[in-house]
Amino acid sequence: MYRKITGFLTNWKDSAHRKPLILQGARQVGKTWSVLEFGRTCYENVAYFNFETDPGLGNTFAEDISPAYLIPILSHIAGQTIVREKTLIVFDEVQLCERALTSLKYFCEDEPGYHVIAAGSLLGVAVNRTKFSFPVGKVDMATLYPMDMEEFLMACGEDGLVAEIQTCFAADTPLPSALHESAMRLYRQYLVVGGMPECVMQFVNTRDYILLRHTQDTILAGYLSDMSKYNTANEIKKTRLAYDNITVQLSKKNTRFQYKLIKKGGRASEFENAIEWLCLSGIVSQVYRVEQIKKPLENYRDIDAFKIYVSDPGLLCAKKDLQADDILYMVDEINDFKGGMTENYVNVQLSASGYRTYYWTSDRGAEVDFIIQRDGQIVPIEVKSADNTKAKSLNLYMNTFRPSYAIKLSARNFGFEGGKKTVPLYAAFCI
Repeated sequence: MYRKITGFLTNWKDSAHRKPLILQGARQVGKTWSVLEFGRTCYENVAYFNFETDPGLGNTFAEDISPAYLIPILSHIAGQTIVREKTLIVFDEVQLCERALTSLKYFCEDEPGYHVIAAGSLLGVAVNRTKFSFPVGKVDMATLYPMDMEEFLMACGEDGLVAEIQTCFAADTPLPSALHESAMRLYRQYLVVGGMPECVMQFVNTRDYILLRHTQDTILAGYLSDMSKYNTANEIKKTRLAYDNITVQLSKKNTRFQYKLIKKGGRASEFENAIEWLCLSGIVSQVYRVEQIKKPLENYRDIDAFKIYVSDPGLLCAKKDLQADDILYMVDEINDFKGGMTENYVNVQLSASGYRTYYWTSDRGAEVDFIIQRDGQIVPIEVKSADNTKAKSLNLYMNTFRPSYAIKLSARNFGFEGGKKTVPLYAAFCI
């Protein structure tokens, strides 16, 4: 299956300023597959080392982490010669070996000719919670997210539809109605399937939603296991409580995260470490409110007001135990959840495209779902789960801040009117 990260990896390989690369992301998003496929395609051989499946591997780094010492030993372990420029060295689950992570500094300084990629599922947690020398300034960094809507469409063999969507997005011209309906149907399928590569592959090959749900439940169980294995004892229960409650809060009309909804009397001081763990692990992401619409947006975020979204729409539906038909036909019984689910989907697409997302509220409670910085401009984005044309909050924002344009995501076809760029939900990846 096509992954956009391949283009990034190719540019990294060819860069004159290449450093060892750290590829992070939540479990099961396809880090190992993407790196190994890239290695098979672009290198003569791949030397792969997994610190989770081979715990004794860490002993190699216990005494000396200089490349001159490591390369002969790693060549012996891999059973093949590691050659500068021609071999891709892969350290997988590198968060389990602090010394291996630190060794990247010396590959950068002493032997830049070796191409090294370190991948890890809980790197954010490891770096934040342990005391060791992280190779600051000596590594390149990248994050892999679940497959976005574009990658899902291409996995389904819809390359031509992707091209049509991109053309209509650029020109603000409607997609032919038959294609629009087909794309909306695929969008609803994506909400059920999500972007975990194993789930996408199963869907493409079988169209079996029962098998798909079993795989999603297995991934969710793995997340719960990680909360127990890679968390402090007194934080495990809090982390699970917070994670379970996130999907509940997405069903509320006001999706701003509230600690008191986790448990009666809950406060930030009790649960903020749990929220931080979930964010660092890549399982969820926080979207902060901005107090002022000025650059840089990060300077004006309100650290006490935020929303939390799950990293994958398919896992969100699985966690809510929604049946496939509930989503495919958007039944009335899930009306309370549609808004939060759609916002969650859009945040996944924007994050995968590299945006840092925020939201805005007025003093009187008007709210714009997302604020991003696109092509040097601050752009407001309103999200509707259906084809609702009302956008009172967006109109208030536009009258107040006079942006060059705004984006409205909904079930409506492409268009541009009154300073608003109308984009169908399935085309959020184009932003």
